[in-house]
Amino acid sequence: MEAFYRTHKYLVTHLGTPVRRGLMDEVDWSQRLIGIKGCREIGKTTFLLSYAREYFAPDGRECLYVNLNNFIFTERTLTDFAGEFYAAGGKVLLIDQIFKYPNWSRELRYCYDHYTNLRIVFTGSSVMRIKEENHEVGDIVAPYYLRGFSFREYLNLKTGLDLQPFSFDMLMRDRYLIARDICDQVNPGEYFHDYLHHGFYPFFLEKRNYSENLLKMMNMTLEVDVLYIRQIEQRYLPKLRRLLYLISQNEPCTLNISQLSKDIGTSRATVMNYLKYLKDARMITLLYPRGEEFPQKPVYAYLYNPNLLHVMNRQTQDERTVNEAFFFNQLLKDNRVNAYDRHNSFLVNDRYLFRVSYPEARWKVSPDFYYAVDEVEPPLDEPNCIPLWMFGFLY
Repeated sequence: MEAFYRTHKYLVTHLGTPVRRGLMDEVDWSQRLIGIKGCREIGKTTFLLSYAREYFAPDGRECLYVNLNNFIFTERTLTDFAGEFYAAGGKVLLIDQIFKYPNWSRELRYCYDHYTNLRIVFTGSSVMRIKEENHEVGDIVAPYYLRGFSFREYLNLKTGLDLQPFSFDMLMRDRYLIARDICDQVNPGEYFHDYLHHGFYPFFLEKRNYSENLLKMMNMTLEVDVLYIRQIEQRYLPKLRRLLYLISQNEPCTLNISQLSKDIGTSRATVMNYLKYLKDARMITLLYPRGEEFPQKPVYAYLYNPNLLHVMNRQTQDERTVNEAFFFNQLLKDNRVNAYDRHNSFLVNDRYLFRVSYPEARWKVSPDFYYAVDEVEPPLDEPNCIPLWMFGFLY
């Protein structure tokens, strides 16, 4: 136990990555069992340590971070470790990489029932369905999802500003005032296209090759998270990888399930399952008509964010496709997004119709649609046109 205290102090003291303020304020820290999901390299470990640094002293004994990859857990159980910590006066146990520990949900339930003054915060893969597939903790866990950086967060990190998010309703109502306030402080257009290329994942802050590390993260997600959690045999990995590649080369991919099953050499049902696994892994997003969801067939599949598109399709990136992927991604957190028709139109919150980019002829602007356009400020003569970058301020 003493070694874990020393490690905890070192990690918290040497933490240099900025705090993800949005989720930090969103989490109800009074809950006794909290799950933080997110894809690889998105900053889950940093988030736990940020919480420890913000609310506890590094030399304190009330909060402890532990990674279940530690070999000590090959002979010690999580319940025994938590019990020892609790008996020593521990109050908050931060557990990283929970999905690699056998019977984790059963042991967390035991801790919840027996160590009644202990709060546990754990991290897990985005592939996990914590409440739906782990009945031992489904009724007691409070799950949250750690997303990649929004354009707003990226802009703040690059400029040192403290620009605040706004809701979708505020955007629709006050976009002129909001845009003017932000543009008085910074020109978002100077940073926006860099964000589309390399701003979503935190390792853009590090002196590493962003594209190569993103590619490594994608492969590790498929090879470890998806195969391990979904118990897929290793020999089926090439089919999963090829499906992701086919989607990336035709984005937005109109999903012909029969053709995809032929292309990767598997059944239609398996293709549908693979699509769900890729969605859970935050490799793709699936766009459905209003009122429909999995296991029904989606209309389109997009890569989860534009950074993935740049890595998967380095030769050519269609600007409209990149912009649509950004628009879809940034809206997903707090809004409903559905397909409206087969012309790349989006229905937002069952009310607003959107197309991304201007129509081919500006005079064809339809009064029934809003347009998310590549402009710095809202065009005064076209009230239905909203700068695309503003959707990056929704969280």
